[in-house]
Amino acid sequence: MLDAAVRSLASGDPGAVSGNRIAKDIGATWGTVKYQFGDIDGLWAAVLRHTAERRGDMPASAPATAPLRERVRAIIDNMYDGLAGSDSRAIETLRAALPHDREEFERLYPSTAAEFASWRQAWLDTCHRAFAGLDVNPDRVTEVAAFIPGAMRGITSEKQLGTYTDLDLARRGLTNAIVAYLEP
Repeated sequence: MLDAAVRSLASGDPGAVSGNRIAKDIGATWGTVKYQFGDIDGLWAAVLRHTAERRGDMPASAPATAPLRERVRAIIDNMYDGLAGSDSRAIETLRAALPHDREEFERLYPSTAAEFASWRQAWLDTCHRAFAGLDVNPDRVTEVAAFIPGAMRGITSEKQLGTYTDLDLARRGLTNAIVAYLEP
């Protein structure tokens, strides 16, 4: 059921966020889905957990002995590759359909909101681990962790929409900017 929900959401079709449509896509009734997940909030939270489990702990893929630039480049490259995948497209479709006001979102979809909130801490931990052993200001790592996802979604969006921008140059520029900011 969760794989089918991800496939449906990854289509990018705004109608894919309908519980009835998801049920239809998996050859079940909404009642069956509701029995399994409780409600649409339970389904979305389960979809997010499912994608997180498939992704696992985001590796920095740079050795612990690597210099700062190599570690930053590894994070940027991993995120660039990951954001092009179907799980990421599914998450973006879901995010676009959910309330953008945080209070309303948390009130209407408490389980989904909690799942997204848990990702923030996991991402922050990943970033701090990626720079462990370097003389890097932890407050700056926290700031960098806060903007990398949005910056990378922007670059990935350019790739998906088509662009005249050199995206390798954009990634290199972002890497250079982060390195300059994090260097002691």
